[in-house]
Amino acid sequence: MTALKTAIIYYSSTGTNYQLAREAEQAALDTGAETRLRRVKELAPREAIAANPAWLAHYDETAGVVPEAGLEDLDWADVLIFSCPTRYGSIAAQMKQFLDITGPLWSKGKLANKVVTAMTSAQNPHGGQEATILSLYTTMFHWGALVVTPGYTDQAVFEAGGNPYGTSATAAGDGEVEAPILKAARHQTNRALAVAGWLQQGRDAANGS
Repeated sequence: MTALKTAIIYYSSTGTNYQLAREAEQAALDTGAETRLRRVKELAPREAIAANPAWLAHYDETAGVVPEAGLEDLDWADVLIFSCPTRYGSIAAQMKQFLDITGPLWSKGKLANKVVTAMTSAQNPHGGQEATILSLYTTMFHWGALVVTPGYTDQAVFEAGGNPYGTSATAAGDGEVEAPILKAARHQTNRALAVAGWLQQGRDAANGS
């Protein structure tokens, strides 16, 4: 079986989803997958970013380090892991804009049958995390992608708050993501890669390879 190509696409203003994305990347690397860590383009004006010291610090830290996501990253990947904060119970505009430009790939069927999963964050336990992940998955359903959620398949999900749709961090912007959340992100990544591996094995068997 060839190494699974895994793209981790995230948007993060103050760094929480960046931490989730990096944990997912490391988990994928630990399984032997090829990875691409990509941030979606920032849309907010510089003055808005500068008004929030944590936002400005994270933007300056990653702007020249993490490449921006492009359609070629989606086309390349077998597995897609998304992470972005909630905005009033929906996905951040930066991530929405990126998803809205995927039409050229969708129209050619190039996003169908890819394994996808998603994570999010908010500043409180009921800040719209579940609605945000479900909102993001709606796009994936239109793609014909195969959504893999963590469900309640590991104790790590319960220890991280019990969100069956995807890992969700709270107290966003308050510093380091807590260890149980990162553990859940790692489990979610491993589960998505495991399912993608089974699919790959099935395709290989069907093709006689």
